Order: sequence, then C-alpha cells, then structure tokens
Amino acid sequence: MTSLRQRMTEDMQIRNLSPHTQTTYVLQVSLFARHFGQSPVALGPEEIRAYQVYLTNDKKLAPSSITLAVSALRFLYHVTLKKDWPIEDIIPAPKKPQILPVVLSPEEVVQFLEAVKKPKHRTILTTCYAAGLRISEAVRLTIPAIDSQRMVLRIEQGKGQKDRYVMLSPKLLQILRDWWKLARPQQWLFPGVRSDHPITRSAVERECQDAHRRCRIAKPITPHSLRHAFAVHLLESGTDVRTIQLLLGHRSLATTARYLRIATTKVCSTTSPLDLLPRPVPPASTPATPQYF
Repeated sequence: MTSLRQRMTEDMQIRNLSPHTQTTYVLQVSLFARHFGQSPVALGPEEIRAYQVYLTNDKKLAPSSITLAVSALRFLYHVTLKKDWPIEDIIPAPKKPQILPVVLSPEEVVQFLEAVKKPKHRTILTTCYAAGLRISEAVRLTIPAIDSQRMVLRIEQGKGQKDRYVMLSPKLLQILRDWWKLARPQQWLFPGVRSDHPITRSAVERECQDAHRRCRIAKPITPHSLRHAFAVHLLESGTDVRTIQLLLGHRSLATTARYLRIATTKVCSTTSPLDLLPRPVPPASTPATPQYF
C-alpha cells in the first residue's frame, strides 16, 4: 500500500465513511492513477478533465458511475492532498437525469409475491414492501429488531449509517412469526448459507428475477421496486409526505416528494381545466367535399 493510499484511507476512517464507500473511493482513485500510469500527486486539473472526457466519451459510463469517480477524486484532492482549488469547477459532477420509477399496483404486488416460491425469499420481499425497506436493510434484520410491543422494526445502520424505526403491521408480524417457527433462526432473521452470516443481497435478487419471469408482469421488478410501491401506495392512501420520508429514511424531503409525481390519486384526481369550461368544446366538423364544378 502506498503512503498516499494509506493517508486517504485514514482520512476516510477519521470521517467514519462506510467500509463500502472507502473501498469504492480507493478503487476509483486507483483506476484514475492507472489510466495515466502516474501517482495522483503528479496529476492536476488538465488530467482530471481528460479523464472525465474519457469516462464520458470512450467508456460511455452512466452519469451515476461518473459521479462515483468524481466523488472519490474530490475527496482525494480536497481532503487528503488539501488542494485549494474551486473543487466543484475543477471536478464537476455530471447532471443526473430525473427518471421516475415504474410502480407496481397493489394487485401486481400480490401477483409477484405469490410467484416467489421459497419461503425465506418471499418473507424478505414481503418485508421490503410492508415496511419500505431497502434490500440491504431487510437481509440484515435481527430477531431483537422485531418489537411486537411497540409494533415497530428497528433498522440499524441503514444507508448513511442511520438507525430508524419503521412500522410493523400486524400482518407482517404474523408472517415473521410463521417464518421464525419454520426456520428457528438464531442471530440473523434471514441467515445465509452460514448461520452466522445473513443471506446475501444477490441471492434474494436472483430469486426476485426468477419470480418475475414466473409472474409474467411486464413491468421491471427488483427488490427496490417493492420499496417504491410502499411509498406510492401510502401516498395514495392519504399518508403525508413527511411521514413517508421518516419511514423511508430519506435525508431530504425532496427525495420523497418525487413520489408525488407518480401517485395517481394526486396526479389523476385533479380536475382538468378542460372540464371546467362553461360550455363544451364543439366537436371537429367533417370538412366539406371540395366542389370542382
């Protein structure tokens, strides 16, 4: 390990960045240095710009992938190397397109979950929908996280290393009890191949895709689709956006508010100004047959 990598790693550890973020940043800086065959210390704004052009035009990476490289390079040069550059100008981030998720209807949620054959995977995916969990949060649930007295689930160290509580519906509680009686898990609610480790996200995602093929729903479906459905279905039933933000664990209300653009009861229940006109618009008349003689 080079002294620069060691220092950058220590800077990330001091700031308590997640292990996943640390690994990602080190990888991105390593790819940047390897591209030029030099240490990042010897590289500056022109090389950074050339590298971003390379990622965009040659590698044709998605904006989200380029943003990872941008974040890593910003940390390296601003924090570790202490460059006093106008960092957002020297290392600009690409504009990310605003893409709305495709949302399953309640009937489609039932149809999909019925297509999940394995009880463990069906219980995990049901939990994602019932409590609005990320798949990474659902697979790491423990037995003590289920608080049946207060009817909440405790999510420990979710995205952004934040704890939160989410709703525990009576139906979900019964489903989780049935799963516990079936599998008798000890530490993790959903153990993996080794009982002292939780099931992996990839194992659940594979089963999700198998169920997607079986249920024959045309819409794309991933475990995260169930979290989207949770948010939209709550909105459509009248839950306020602030409450949904807390349940989802979003840092910004703006992130949650995008679901307002999907909820049909919010979008489609609004009366069109066409329907408020004092008189109906006359239908288009059939053009007269031209007379030539």
